[in-house]
Amino acid sequence: MTRQNKVAKRKLLLAVQSYISFFLLMAFILTTCILLFAEVLRETMGLTYTTENIRKAAILTFLNVILLSVLCTVIDAIRRRFMVERPVRRIVEAAEKIMSGDLSARIQTASRIESTESFDVVIEYINKMAEELSGLETLRTDFIANVSHELKTPLAIIQNYGTMLQAPNLPEEKRLEYAKSITEASRRLADLISNILKLNKLENQQIYPERKIYDLGEQLCECLLSFESTWEKKEIEIDTNIEEEIFVESDAELLTLVWNNLFSNAMKFTEVGGTVSLTLKSDGGFAVVQVTDTGCGISPEVGRHIFEKFYQGDTSHSMQGNGLGLTLVKRVVDIVDGDISVSSEVGKGSTFTVKIRRKNNGEMQAGS
Repeated sequence: MTRQNKVAKRKLLLAVQSYISFFLLMAFILTTCILLFAEVLRETMGLTYTTENIRKAAILTFLNVILLSVLCTVIDAIRRRFMVERPVRRIVEAAEKIMSGDLSARIQTASRIESTESFDVVIEYINKMAEELSGLETLRTDFIANVSHELKTPLAIIQNYGTMLQAPNLPEEKRLEYAKSITEASRRLADLISNILKLNKLENQQIYPERKIYDLGEQLCECLLSFESTWEKKEIEIDTNIEEEIFVESDAELLTLVWNNLFSNAMKFTEVGGTVSLTLKSDGGFAVVQVTDTGCGISPEVGRHIFEKFYQGDTSHSMQGNGLGLTLVKRVVDIVDGDISVSSEVGKGSTFTVKIRRKNNGEMQAGS
């Protein structure tokens, strides 16, 4: 049974309960008034019903009705105090705390005496809202703190080396070294800002995939070749096993971002003389891409957080990245309806696996 059906059933039961309660109350009041009226006539006038006697009995009955109305009013006031005013006061107090920034505020569930279905639902949803807002606030705070830290690092490098470049009689070798450091720090800063902007657009759904059919193997080879200078510099061995004619219908530009980030990480964490492997194969209706390195590997705890913003499991390589690459990868893969996972062992390397629905020959012929 869905939540909507449960709520509808609860409302129906509450309506039936309210009707029975009011029916019994009205029946009690009317029956009491009629019995009082008849009893007064019988005791005071016997069987003789004159106009004066009926008037006196009516006045006495009316006074009893007033007394019963006052009694019902008092009972209703007590009911409202416990079943309406107290829950409302708690809800208002919690809402004021949340509005003032205290996202830890929660509303105590109504007791059996003051419990009503409507207030229980409101309290439940407000508590869930406060919990979600608290989580978002934590993420926002962490994001701002991490962005500030990541911005400070390259800016400090640029400032320090810029100051050192102003030294008189600076040797040409040092000047070139400092200038190179400034250039690299500027590039890291530009990459950080670019990734933040891209991630913001992706998370706010301002980037929509432009799907087209293309050869995934060719795209992977082009992306890998762009890192040729990196693997030659570190003497990394490249091992490829790419199945031919695997086509996908997706956004080529977004997936290029995925492959470039995976290749960049593989090169970064692979030591000199290590190996980076690229595999592309078909598995049923999916194209499966695996990027494997022989780097330091990651622990299971790091693996659970590896796609979170600014998370860096290996702090020794923190200067080479900004902790946003894999977050972008994960978001892009989700947008193109794919799947990404990581398997790793500390000291032996990591394997990132991306699965994307592929186009088989029958679908391509039908679409052409």
